[in-house]
Amino acid sequence: MKTNLWTVALLVGLLGLSLWQLLSDESGIRRESARIGETPVWVYRPQGADPAPLVVVAHGFAGSRRLMEPLALALAGRGYIAVTYDFLGHGRHPQPMRGNLEAEDGTTAYLLQQTDEVVRGAARLPGGDGRVALAGHSMATDVLVRYAQDGASLVPAGTSETPAMSQDSTPQPRIEATVGISMFAPTVGATSPSNLLAIVGAWEGRLITEGRRVVSMTAGVEPDAVSPGTTYGDTDAGTARRLAIAPGVEHVGVLYSATTLEETVHWLDDSLGRSVESRSPSEVPTRARGRGLWIALLMAVVFLLARPLAGALPRVSPAPLGASASWRRLLLVGGLPALVTPLILRPLPTGFLPVVVGDYVAVHFLTVGLLTGLLLWWTGGRPGKERLTQVVLGSDPAGAVTRTVLGAALTLSFFLLLVAWPLDRFFTSFMPVAGRIPLLMAVLVGTLPYFLADEWLTRGAEARRGAYPATKAVFLLSLALAVALDFEGLFFLVLIIPLIVVFFTIHGLLSRWVYRATGSPMVAGLANAVAFAWALSVTFPLYAGP
Repeated sequence: MKTNLWTVALLVGLLGLSLWQLLSDESGIRRESARIGETPVWVYRPQGADPAPLVVVAHGFAGSRRLMEPLALALAGRGYIAVTYDFLGHGRHPQPMRGNLEAEDGTTAYLLQQTDEVVRGAARLPGGDGRVALAGHSMATDVLVRYAQDGASLVPAGTSETPAMSQDSTPQPRIEATVGISMFAPTVGATSPSNLLAIVGAWEGRLITEGRRVVSMTAGVEPDAVSPGTTYGDTDAGTARRLAIAPGVEHVGVLYSATTLEETVHWLDDSLGRSVESRSPSEVPTRARGRGLWIALLMAVVFLLARPLAGALPRVSPAPLGASASWRRLLLVGGLPALVTPLILRPLPTGFLPVVVGDYVAVHFLTVGLLTGLLLWWTGGRPGKERLTQVVLGSDPAGAVTRTVLGAALTLSFFLLLVAWPLDRFFTSFMPVAGRIPLLMAVLVGTLPYFLADEWLTRGAEARRGAYPATKAVFLLSLALAVALDFEGLFFLVLIIPLIVVFFTIHGLLSRWVYRATGSPMVAGLANAVAFAWALSVTFPLYAGP
């Protein structure tokens, strides 16, 4: 017990250190919450600063304005006014995305109109000096590049709507420079948009190729001959191009890379005439350089705290409950539902929930869960109601129900206070707005049968080592099969499979600790079902269809 207390004390100390460091990044900077039209925005500015250039910062698909905070803090720390915003359907924006997701005059047109409204509104904020630049990540790079080239000139297909730019009498600001992080923007030209910096993570091979292509048009060389870190063209003439590669990072980590922050500040300083002396990017003072590492440490400490805290959960059953399934039974009960579910769902329509591919994921969970539960019952001797109650709840059903609900409630409290809140405060939007609550409940209908059945299948006094990760691997293969059968309809599912892998890994260990403490698979099953439904319903973009 003494060792456990010292361990907990150390973890709490690291938790406090992480929070202190993250909050220190924000000292001396005012962050104001506002709305431009219906779009929620945050305005970052240094306290007591002189008039400064404006940088409008946009996030990628399934991201939020919070995800772009490291860049906003770095810019405000350098004396810029930075404005971040939630795209339609993302973060805390109350309205869903609309239009064809794959058409230039579909969703892209709506996002262009929204961006135009945000840029014009931000340009009217006090403290700006009239100069405007743009910075965006992934999906946003296509939108921002088009806006910097043409403004919000597209009209959504099949509508009679007037572009937002014509609804605002103020002149459209001239975009002095654009920064594209993990950029894919097919409309880029040799001289348009003005002063373009492409930043890409070293682990984003295909996007490195795209960055080379974009810069090569100005450099006058073959893409393979483009030298990262070299500026081609002339910033004074607006023809400058540069490719920067952030070492050791991927599609999300690139947002936290010191290279990304330093290159962005350096590029905007030069493009906007704020700095003309020769110096390397590392000489530019930037905030939030280590923010990603401190967020990672914070979440790692929270994860490690879960183990000793799980020991305080009420014991549901003296003897461990669960199927204690043999590998043969695991293969049948866990494998067969995963195999047939994509085939069953292939001809069925989706799109009944206002969220990108979230409806299919929920139904996939539901179908696998129901089939797994049915096979558990069938291979377990098809017990009647009384026998089934005794098997699941033990010799004291009433007390077991009470302790199960209490244990699940405590586990969920841990998730909300020490997982959901830090993620929402420091990483990305993770708290549901009112419009997402019904969606959360609908997704929960799918996740609940799956996690209850899977927990029971993989736990027990004689449970096979590796059973839990084995059924998760089979489920992921089931999703992959579904994508293969309907690649066009489920393409966006590919983007969130890594997120599901992370959640399976983390919540798998958490459920193991909860099971050891309570002796019942039902506690972790209930908690994981809610946690997964929560994550899926708050991270997927809301979508109203074409």
